Amino acid sequence: MSSHVKETSLQDGRIIVLKLKGNFVGGDETDELQNSIKKLSEEGNLKLVIDLGEVAYLNSSALGVLISAHANYTKRGGKVKLCQLNKNIENLFVITKLSLIFDTYQSEMEAVAGFSD
Repeated sequence: MSSHVKETSLQDGRIIVLKLKGNFVGGDETDELQNSIKKLSEEGNLKLVIDLGEVAYLNSSALGVLISAHANYTKRGGKVKLCQLNKNIENLFVITKLSLIFDTYQSEMEAVAGFSD
């Protein structure tokens, strides 16, 4: 596992948290994110939190990965939640209307708690 995506498992593996780090601009780091999500999906994970606290920038390729993750999880009856978006990424989500699709939270703890809704 390289340094861009760190996976943590909570609640006996029922909830997975992916902590992203760096800029996600369609290179190896974006492929790594896509592969991590694909692996989790194939393993049957239904509750995914993506922590963007250490991400400065996402481009359209990275957004595409998040959107396809959302579609994949929704289709399987699961959910993807995002947390710790910085102002720029938050604005990007508002402008692109992705804020209407994704559940976003201030903290990882709040995102995890959101699964009990």
